[in-house]
Order: sequence, then C-alpha cells, then structure tokens
Amino acid sequence: MSESPFPQLIIDYQGHLLAGVDEVGRGPLIGAVVAAAVILDPLRPIAGLTDSKKLTPQRRAELDVEIRDKALAFAVAEASHAEVDELNIYHATHLAMRRAIDALPLIPEYLLVDGNRLPGHHVPGQAVVKGDARHPAIAAASILAKVARDAQMVALDALFPEYGFARHKGYATPEHLDALERLGPLPEHRRSFAPLKGQLELL
Repeated sequence: MSESPFPQLIIDYQGHLLAGVDEVGRGPLIGAVVAAAVILDPLRPIAGLTDSKKLTPQRRAELDVEIRDKALAFAVAEASHAEVDELNIYHATHLAMRRAIDALPLIPEYLLVDGNRLPGHHVPGQAVVKGDARHPAIAAASILAKVARDAQMVALDALFPEYGFARHKGYATPEHLDALERLGPLPEHRRSFAPLKGQLELL
C-alpha cells in the first residue's frame, strides 16, 4: 500500500458520534449546492470509501446504498441556486452543510468537515483539507452528496435535454457554454456566476 501524501490526521475526539461533512456543487453554473453529513457505525465498516470524484458512477451508486444501510445516521441537504446568488457560493455551501448537520437523526458530538473552514455550527469539530481522501466519514458524505446532486442534474436533463446536463452535470464545459449561448439561461442557472453574469449584461 502506498504512503498517503497527507500528514496523519489527528482527531481531537474519541467517541463514535463523529459526523463527516462534505459538499458537492460549488463549481457548476446551475442548480443547488448539496451537502451531506454521515455518522458511520464503527461496528459496520464499509470498504472502499474514498473521494467520490475518484469513483465510477456505478461504484458511487453502490456505496450510496451501503452507506444509507449501514451508517448510524445520515442526512442530505442543500442551498438552492437562488440562495447561491443571494449569499454567494461560500456562504451557501456552509448553509447547506449546517442544514445537513441539523437534519441528522442523531446529534453528533464532533464534526469533521472537508475543506479549510468550519461551517459555523455549534457542534465542535475540525476542518480537514482533502478530507474526503483522508477520513471514511467525510468520504461517505461526499458520496451521498455527489449521488444526490448528479440525480438532480439527470432530472433536469430529462426536462431540458438540449443543455446536456446528464453529461456535464452543470459544470462550465464547452458544451454547456455553447448551449447557454444558443438557448439562454434557465431559471435554475446561477445568475451571479461569471458566464451568466457576462451574458446577462449583454442582454
């Protein structure tokens, strides 16, 4: 097994009510930012948990089912595209994270949050850079959030197939930018993001 490129993760908590928290959807031009919080069961470990971006869609879907079955608690929440525009993506991301933590059916005693900032929740915790590759609870949260947001994009694709959402998941790919140029933005597009902002200023 190769050595981890990250320093050892030292966690200032020893109990089992530790919630991993992560989000998906900071970068896309459309839709909600989705966050998840997961309290894993130490007696029911799940093999193969890692950064959701490193997994195939099929493997993510399989792990999503297993996490929901085996975790002590989990919750998925979001901040809408309108909240992203109103608050900015940074604050909307933290809002989605706080909503996921608050929606957990068990109250966590400690949080491990992916990234370099805590979301401003009253439960103590620590931020972990590249946390989804360093702790299974954060990886589990990243998988639930990714599967949920991708499903939203597939549903949007069914309504507006000409935009290609099932393929690019709302990110600023050439295909998506070309569709925006030809067809204009949908109500779900984030007006505050640069490509939309520039386009709207030209109208």
